[in-house]
Amino acid sequence: MDDVLDLDALDAYLMSDSSPEGCMMLSDMDGFLHGLACGRVFVPTSEWLKVVFGTEAEALAGWVVESVETRLRQIRSNLEREDPVAEPIFWQAPEGHLIAMDWCEGFMQAVALRPKNWLRLTESGENGHLIQPIMSHILDENGHSVIGIAHEDLDAALDDAAERIPDTVVKIFLFWKSRPR
Repeated sequence: MDDVLDLDALDAYLMSDSSPEGCMMLSDMDGFLHGLACGRVFVPTSEWLKVVFGTEAEALAGWVVESVETRLRQIRSNLEREDPVAEPIFWQAPEGHLIAMDWCEGFMQAVALRPKNWLRLTESGENGHLIQPIMSHILDENGHSVIGIAHEDLDAALDDAAERIPDTVVKIFLFWKSRPR
């Protein structure tokens, strides 16, 4: 099993006309894979690949499926280290600030696969706040924060939340790791 991953090739494929219509792009796919890795809830590969690509895995080139599975293994390996680390793939605006919205939407799509399982975190009085930096990036159809961030404060709040996401992901992973499956 070769764990060398060419993210540029995967990104080019996802943005190309060769990819399935409606498939995730690199950042939201990466957020989705982080959500799968953090949640530690079993989701069959065939189920989550269909969410990523909007089609069955059999319709995809082998290297594409292998690349996505390799990225998931990398994420899990980074989180399982003695000193866990999360390295999310965010977009970067021309001005230099991070754009984490797509990544966060992907993460929440993973949560949505098994929402009842995630209630243990989100309804936890002690740890429910952990999901806040991710939820900060979720907007409704009118562009308003679903957690009530005032529109005039949104840009600063999103910048701050994006900076906190790597640490947040590690804390979410450790929350789940400390509990029985």
